[in-house]
Amino acid sequence: MKSRPQIIPRDDRYFDPNPAQKEIAQRLYALVKDAPLVCPHGHVDPRMFADPDYSFGSPTELLIIPDHYIYRMLYSQGIPMESLGVPRRDGGEVERDHRKIWQIFGENFHLFRGTPTGLWLAHELYSVFGIRDKLTGESAQNIYDQIAESLKSPEFRPRRLYERFNIEVLCTTDAATDPLPHHRAIRESGWQGRVLPTFRPDGVVNLDIVGWRKNVDALSQVTGSAVNSVQALIRALENRRAYFQEMGATATDHAALTAYTSELSEREAEAIFQRALKGEATADDATRFTGHLLMENARMSIEDGLVMQLHVGSYRNHNDLVFRRFGLDKGCDIPIQGEFTRSLRPLLNKYGNDPRLTLILFTLDETTYSRELAPLAGHYPAVKLGPPWWFHDSLNGMARYRDQVIETAGLYNTVGFNDDTRAFPSIPARHDLARRVDANWLAGLVVRGIVDMDDATEMIHDTAYRLAKKAYKLG
Repeated sequence: MKSRPQIIPRDDRYFDPNPAQKEIAQRLYALVKDAPLVCPHGHVDPRMFADPDYSFGSPTELLIIPDHYIYRMLYSQGIPMESLGVPRRDGGEVERDHRKIWQIFGENFHLFRGTPTGLWLAHELYSVFGIRDKLTGESAQNIYDQIAESLKSPEFRPRRLYERFNIEVLCTTDAATDPLPHHRAIRESGWQGRVLPTFRPDGVVNLDIVGWRKNVDALSQVTGSAVNSVQALIRALENRRAYFQEMGATATDHAALTAYTSELSEREAEAIFQRALKGEATADDATRFTGHLLMENARMSIEDGLVMQLHVGSYRNHNDLVFRRFGLDKGCDIPIQGEFTRSLRPLLNKYGNDPRLTLILFTLDETTYSRELAPLAGHYPAVKLGPPWWFHDSLNGMARYRDQVIETAGLYNTVGFNDDTRAFPSIPARHDLARRVDANWLAGLVVRGIVDMDDATEMIHDTAYRLAKKAYKLG
């Protein structure tokens, strides 16, 4: 009988084949492989921790239907998203047989060879679920059964996995209008896990976002005060930021197409806001208003101490058909070319010299790393660089990032790693890959005589744990 192909993760995976570098990389990795996980930015649903008996459902519900990293690749090969169970906005028919969906996934798992998603999934299946067979069309149903059986166990409830993964703190991302009932339930439950909210105001700040007016009405309701002017909006944002801080938040998160910032006069800002309330705002209005509100939020961060994250460069919902049929966050967001030096100058000239502000910058345009971002972080006290994001959160992307920013920004103007995921069981795999990449990069510096082993030892502890904890004020 032909034996099934097995998953056999190598202890030296991702390390350079040069024996001297590999040996040092393994030594450095061993120092941090079991260090606690600090997860300062991500999109895990807090509901799963509020309910001690929360169940992930079927393997398909856990690993495929909610994960745009997976169905994005399958869609690119002509596999309809309906056949993967992704819900349609119009309530149209989609595949509901989770075993059939899993079978399609197994038959096409080869599409993920060499990708970060493939590396994460292989690690996750092996280390979290104890799977030893490679996922193929032939093995798919047996693996489905094994995962389904595991998910029935109390050991696979989210709180137990949080503890098993050795997570020290996990931050979610939450709309400005969210009353945070799940975070309150976690706090009141007495469970010792640390799950904190992050304030995300995009829905009420970016005028061109889908449902903006409805979001403003929700903000009025949650604050108990009509948001009918720019000053009312700013007061409402300050109100919500204070509430998020009461619930443990240490950071805000802002997404924008570009890094454009500009301070409008009160009259200009009010005119744009009133046009928006009437549904008459232009694309230029939206750009200018977002730039103005980024300035306001930087000012608020100086006053209340919340760390400010800015994610730039994603052209959202590029595929009109997918957006119309399936809605937001369905894998069709595409990077655009970025610019920071001129765009951020108004904000940085007003607030960037103030060490009370921490502004963490993320981009999908790698060409800006050495040209703009590293020089900005290497000068302004307020600026720090977030880790490689989204399309660059990968084996090669992380290595490119380190090489491009270290000489100008140094290590200590970066903020370590964050997993930025909705896929909770993949968190250990993502951190493990990052720790291995950093160990290998540092080993390369050692063998070339750029740093010594004592320095590298300190630096691996910083990249794996200390930088994120410090930058996000999670101590």
